[in-house]
Amino acid sequence: MSTRTVLAEATARLREAGVASPDYDAAELLAHVAGVSRLQLGLIDLTDQLQARYDELVARRAAREPLQHLTGTAAFRYRELVVGPGVFVPRPETEVLVGWILDRIADVKEPLVVDLCSGSGAIAGAVATERPDSTVHAVELSPEACVWARRNLAGTGATLHEGDIDGCLPELDGLVDAVIANPPYIPLTAWESVTAEVRDHDPALALWSGDDGLDEIKVVAATAGRLLKPGGWFGCEHADVQGESAPAVFAATGVFTEVRDQLDLAGRHRFATGRRI
Repeated sequence: MSTRTVLAEATARLREAGVASPDYDAAELLAHVAGVSRLQLGLIDLTDQLQARYDELVARRAAREPLQHLTGTAAFRYRELVVGPGVFVPRPETEVLVGWILDRIADVKEPLVVDLCSGSGAIAGAVATERPDSTVHAVELSPEACVWARRNLAGTGATLHEGDIDGCLPELDGLVDAVIANPPYIPLTAWESVTAEVRDHDPALALWSGDDGLDEIKVVAATAGRLLKPGGWFGCEHADVQGESAPAVFAATGVFTEVRDQLDLAGRHRFATGRRI
């Protein structure tokens, strides 16, 4: 069969399985198996071995295994990360949060930045790479996630700390220019509404955060209030339904000003921001 026919059949299978982006995923999987870019798919030789490997991956994707687990990588801003079972797959929405924080500290010389609930190290690695004069600390509780974070942060200059964000890095209290976090924020009551890729494959520790989804955001707020210097910025991702409740957590501490909610590129409420008084 031609490449076009193979892709069409795979796309139809993924669409029937409820995959959100069947065309994209079908092409990405074939490019991964063939070891080429998507632009080169028309040039590949579809051997029986390649076809068999592709069919296997399409079947796994149709079973709603995340695309990034199948390819082993996830793009995030200007870097390609290694990901897989045991670590939260970074989302494009979080790239907007990183860009917002980088804009706030653009004029800060040698900024000190802390990434809470670091997961794969996506945020810490992006900041360290795009601001090579910065000092970046990443904090992650999950030993499984830390395995991936160490790989992704190797060579960036960022320092990974394995442990709870509550009480972390006391030596940096009042010294940090920016705190950025993508904590767990999905309410336990939202189980049925979460996609199979997330619910069945992302680690539970990175997803669920109490009945209202705000438990860990409250810890982020307390930790950011402790770490930030006066005038330092925070940015914390949240669910789109938490556009009022998440900023309210930070406002309630009484130590932040300019508390706002920010939208992602799709116009959805996505992250709370503010500044240490």
